[in-house]
Amino acid sequence: MNENPAEKYEAIVVGGGTAGLSAALVLGRARRRTLVVDAGEPRNAPAAHMQGYLSRDGMPPGDFLALGREEIARYGVELVRDRAVDVTRDGDFAVELASGRTVRARRLVVTTGLRDELPAVPGVAERFGRDVLHCPYCHGWEVRDRAFGVLAASPLSVHQALMVSQWSKDVTFFLHRVAEDELSDDDLRRLAAAGVTVVPGEVAGLVVEDDRLTGVRLAGGTPCGGGPVHAREVLFVSPRPVPQTGLLERLGAAFHDTPFGSYPVVDATGLTSVPGVWAAGNAIGFAEQVVHAASGGYRAAAALNGELLMTGLDSAVRV
Repeated sequence: MNENPAEKYEAIVVGGGTAGLSAALVLGRARRRTLVVDAGEPRNAPAAHMQGYLSRDGMPPGDFLALGREEIARYGVELVRDRAVDVTRDGDFAVELASGRTVRARRLVVTTGLRDELPAVPGVAERFGRDVLHCPYCHGWEVRDRAFGVLAASPLSVHQALMVSQWSKDVTFFLHRVAEDELSDDDLRRLAAAGVTVVPGEVAGLVVEDDRLTGVRLAGGTPCGGGPVHAREVLFVSPRPVPQTGLLERLGAAFHDTPFGSYPVVDATGLTSVPGVWAAGNAIGFAEQVVHAASGGYRAAAALNGELLMTGLDSAVRV
């Protein structure tokens, strides 16, 4: 390990997305020597804009993060483009980076987020963030009143089909690999009440013309494998969230299982079961939007700073 004793920080923030930059901003303003380690892979990179963040509604995510990086630099926070690949503890935390560099800190904030694993349907990955979407709160207004499709990943996708019906009255629910008898009577009644059309059969791919989605093609028995096409302008999907929480696992943090993955157990400030380690953003849950991530990073940093302050004072008193 390439460890330099001078590279010791009061706090290291692993992850330079919204939660990480928010935490770093608070720590910098609290005069804490802070390092942000950022691999440069934000979850919302495919999106052209972000919504629902007061005063920043419609702002491109890349511009938002660039502004955040400028802000933390004003307070002396350092940022390195690298990936944290391991962490150990021997009093302080030693974070090993992919470059071979090792940096140390008294406290950690883990904001490594999650990765969206998209359905293996041809065309979905290429259109994701454009006319293949997953969150109506993020994109529903922009695509309102268009012809929606919803690709089922499980019977739980009924909820998504019902939710998006608030933004369009033309919604088709493609069961894909979900059998009709997997839907409950309540599911069917609610779908009918919402005016959602239910289409059984596996989806074979998307139809794209002039760089825009025009239809969803079902699998069929023709020599070319093409089935009927349903004209759609927007397709909502349910990616499988894959939490990027390897560092917390290495530290022995407690986790709890949810329908959307396994996440660390945290208190109201984001403190994990590992003393001195906080987590925020999508590292603690699937549904953390940008505005939640910013708030979570702020809370974690304020709690971390307070703990460092009280620990220092208690040590001085004992001396």
